[in-house]
Amino acid sequence: MADLSRLIERISPERRPAHVAIIMDGNGRWARKRGLARSAGHKAGVAAVKKIVEICPSLGVKYLTLYTFSLENWKRPRAEVTSLFKLLYDTTRSELNELIKNNVRLIVTGDIDRLPSTRRKAILHAIEKTSKNTGLILNLALNYSGRMEIVAVARQIARHYKSNRIKLEDIDEELFASYLFTHPLPDPDILIRTSGEYRLSNFLLWQTSYTELFVIDTLWPDFTPRELVELILEYQKRERRFGRL
Repeated sequence: MADLSRLIERISPERRPAHVAIIMDGNGRWARKRGLARSAGHKAGVAAVKKIVEICPSLGVKYLTLYTFSLENWKRPRAEVTSLFKLLYDTTRSELNELIKNNVRLIVTGDIDRLPSTRRKAILHAIEKTSKNTGLILNLALNYSGRMEIVAVARQIARHYKSNRIKLEDIDEELFASYLFTHPLPDPDILIRTSGEYRLSNFLLWQTSYTELFVIDTLWPDFTPRELVELILEYQKRERRFGRL
């Protein structure tokens, strides 16, 4: 812990990432390497989430977005999907008091209407109970798809144009961004993908246009606060030009 504290002290306050997004990949492979069921990997992944949520405020991270369940994940075996939502339900209920105690505000990005009723109600209850918290914003990308989001934005803009709420000349990047599911959160400064897969997997396609990408081989259950700190230190070495010289 003392070693981690010294590492945290090396983070420059002026260049701290406000928003960290993570594609949490590798739970299944983590379990398979140990001869365990995939559900054991998902449970271990939840333990990793808890550690990262706890460390973020001390790193100056204000927003943490986690790719929790994608629209494409419905294609997985039914038993695994059911297990995932039970784990989400159990975790939401068991960790709610900790979220409140640690001043964490829970929000969700995605279409949660399709979720099983009891699971959806537990999430909405946690969102309501933490809505007044002023610390870290924990954003779960749940039943989310980047392409779905962009199509939904296009449809909503079209509706508002048709009803004369906006004019054609009003439509620009700023207006488009104001319709995103993640609005008013800022775009991620850092996107981390664990398990070594080099793809975005339909995650925050608009928002990550100028996000700094980190693909690491670590399987998600093995991801530690120390590794997050090391990635932030690496991020601070990068020059973010946003297309400028």
